[in-house]
Amino acid sequence: MRALLLGGAGFIGLHLARRLIGDGHEVSIVDDFSRGRDDAELAELCRNPAVGVHPGDLTDPATWRRLPHGWDQIYLLAAVVGVRNVEADPARVVRVNALSALHLLDWLIPGERVFFASTSEVYAGAVDAGIAPVPTGEHVPVTIGDVTAPRYAYAVSKLLGEAAFVHGARAKGFDAVVGRFHNVYGPRMGTDHAIPEMALRALRGENPFRVPGADQSRAFCYVDDAVEAMLRLMACPDAAGRIVHIGDDTAETNIADLAKLVLRVTGADAALEPVAGAPGAVGRRCPDLALLRGLTGYSPAVDLEEGVRRTVEWYRQWAGR
Repeated sequence: MRALLLGGAGFIGLHLARRLIGDGHEVSIVDDFSRGRDDAELAELCRNPAVGVHPGDLTDPATWRRLPHGWDQIYLLAAVVGVRNVEADPARVVRVNALSALHLLDWLIPGERVFFASTSEVYAGAVDAGIAPVPTGEHVPVTIGDVTAPRYAYAVSKLLGEAAFVHGARAKGFDAVVGRFHNVYGPRMGTDHAIPEMALRALRGENPFRVPGADQSRAFCYVDDAVEAMLRLMACPDAAGRIVHIGDDTAETNIADLAKLVLRVTGADAALEPVAGAPGAVGRRCPDLALLRGLTGYSPAVDLEEGVRRTVEWYRQWAGR
């Protein structure tokens, strides 16, 4: 099998590439390296002759003119993500995420199969408004709390992508699977997300240990489980045209409890200091995975403590701690 990973040098992309190569497939990665890393781990992956890396800006039509067809699977993972990045430049978020999706939509031809990476943020407003239950399934209303607020630029861009691929697939005759990720974490995901950010502060010995949004809860999903879900969906004919939640519904945890787990795994001894969470952050998030299980038989394999341990050890080595 030949797979094209758009944004494949990023967090989920590199883990997906490793899995595909380990399963004996060929992988081509296209990335502009604005968030994806040209680092030792990518270099190690590229020692395999079945891997090719091609620099390219997915917002530039010229990149698409250079791309050949003939892929068995295509994954659009490229996006501007992260609350800090989104709030710093929401216009860029909308532009990059929308153009990457729409250029791919124009480029695809009948018979191809594409995975579009979306997010639980598209329905977070419905949870906050009390019109969506938690755990949350795919058929709740998608609600943007305030389209003028910078934070919602990411959700807007991903909601556009969902509609573009669902309707575009029907119009053009290709297969599209939309996966809504729910708090995926793991090694090499950067430093702005909850678990690596906590891990790095714990390794530095912060005391008291700040816990933003201590009263909130999330269901965290280890990246290897997310990759397994993606591959199962792409191998499932009945997943075509579907929007499917991806996550770990067995791992919902209070953020204060997550902080205690990180401190224990790092061996740090610190007092917790609850502080205000990010403005607009949803109070609770956990997916209902009934559809994913029904389509693929998926079940998460890495529990939260083991996933946090693996993540902490990677960041310990990365930070030289």
